Amino acid sequence: MIKNFLITKNKTLKEAMQLINLNGQKCLIVVDKKNRLIGSLSDGDIRKFLLKNYKLEDKITGIFNENPKYIYKKNLSEKKLKELFLKNNLDIVPVINDKKIVIDVFYPSKIFNKSVKDDTNSKKIIDLKVIIMAGGEGTRMKPFTQILPKPLIPINDKPVIEHIVERFSNQGFKNFVISVNHKAEIIKAYFKELKFKNKILFIKEKIPLGTAGSLRLLQDIKKSFFVVNCDTIVNLDFKDFYDFHKKKKNKITIVASAKEHIIPYGVCNLSSEGRLKNISEKPKINFLAMAGIYCVEPDVIKLIPKSKKFDFPELVLAAKLKKMKIGVFPINDDSWLDTGQWQEYKKAIDVLG
Repeated sequence: MIKNFLITKNKTLKEAMQLINLNGQKCLIVVDKKNRLIGSLSDGDIRKFLLKNYKLEDKITGIFNENPKYIYKKNLSEKKLKELFLKNNLDIVPVINDKKIVIDVFYPSKIFNKSVKDDTNSKKIIDLKVIIMAGGEGTRMKPFTQILPKPLIPINDKPVIEHIVERFSNQGFKNFVISVNHKAEIIKAYFKELKFKNKILFIKEKIPLGTAGSLRLLQDIKKSFFVVNCDTIVNLDFKDFYDFHKKKKNKITIVASAKEHIIPYGVCNLSSEGRLKNISEKPKINFLAMAGIYCVEPDVIKLIPKSKKFDFPELVLAAKLKKMKIGVFPINDDSWLDTGQWQEYKKAIDVLG
């Protein structure tokens, strides 16, 4: 639907992220009230400004590209469209009439039946390992996890961990490592019964090692790799995430969900003398929450202590103390499901149903 591609400049970053999530093409066309073309806005543009401490309620004015590529309806042809996509590596192309009103939008799968950024790029990262941390007890999900290990809690017709593996597998990843401890044999038995086609290696923690500790058990890691919590499901282009990680030359890149929390009270702001300055009625707080998925360079592993519980935030802190470069990759809150807590688990059943 064309309305999922159009946004006016008075809309917010949050509204833009929600629209991009709906259209699935990583870009929007900015129009005026009469739907006349005035610009374009990509998810990369939004990410860049969120990392500059812009807030979700900030307007997109001054953020979007005011010189977008487009094609006039009178010049429209399949050949010209393909040339425009290939020459400029575009996500979408608006079609406009003589009054610059947007009347249609084309995107790669609509004209090529596949992405312009095709498998030739994906093959560069297809051998990267995806490490799934599945050793925890899942205390937030009791009593389910007293019977089933957390990774095997079902969401509709398949367990959480299978949703995670499928999302990577569908984007060309074939090499998976699953770190197990609690009810490990049940997890192994599930994948054996499933007869999964992709390569899966299990590493067994002798004691619970947290969300990063078992990475110390990995052998012969020479390339960047992904780390995913077993209760994290994200709607994410992993190639884009990896490219961002490499472009920024990060040692660790954290996927972070852009959240907005409204405090349901009037908040008292005090002076240095302890007197009331003013009251903020139901203020909004914007923050980036760690979503439980990371891209990591192999030399980070040496920072992890042997045979000791060690969580990922501790690893990030250790890397920062070594002055390693840590990056953040913001995503829309609607793109992240934390199935390790009841409220989000119920939401996941609806979203993935």
